[in-house]
Amino acid sequence: MAACGIVKRIMIRVVLVSAAAVALSGCASSWLPTSFDFMLPSSAVTAELRVESEPPGADATTSTGANCRTPCLLSVAASQEFSITVSANGYQPQTIAVTPLPPMEQREAAGSAGTRLDPNPVIVQLEPVPPPAKKPPAKKKSKQRAARIGAAG
Repeated sequence: MAACGIVKRIMIRVVLVSAAAVALSGCASSWLPTSFDFMLPSSAVTAELRVESEPPGADATTSTGANCRTPCLLSVAASQEFSITVSANGYQPQTIAVTPLPPMEQREAAGSAGTRLDPNPVIVQLEPVPPPAKKPPAKKKSKQRAARIGAAG
């Protein structure tokens, strides 16, 4: 009979320890974050920006430092508004403001959430630099006027 008492106490301890383990494991997981986004800096939010120009082959540089030669696809920090300047030799540079837009709710529900940019793509029509203005030809002094000035002096 004494063996039954020992077995009974051991079983009670096993059940109590098992119940405590189950209860505590539920508490331990509740404090863990479901997402580790807080560990990433806000500038880690990126988006793809398509840049095209006419003529192609222009240099595209963002205010954040990213650059490429058009047509191109840039991975840009999309945490705040930035600008992109497109330039080519013989053409006037153009600067365009790009604004990040919040993800659409439908895209979030579908699991393809991402930051959108406006405008995207950036399409730039570069204008040629106007030729330098020609100076009007200098007026020639007439021989008669030069003769009058010479005679007066």
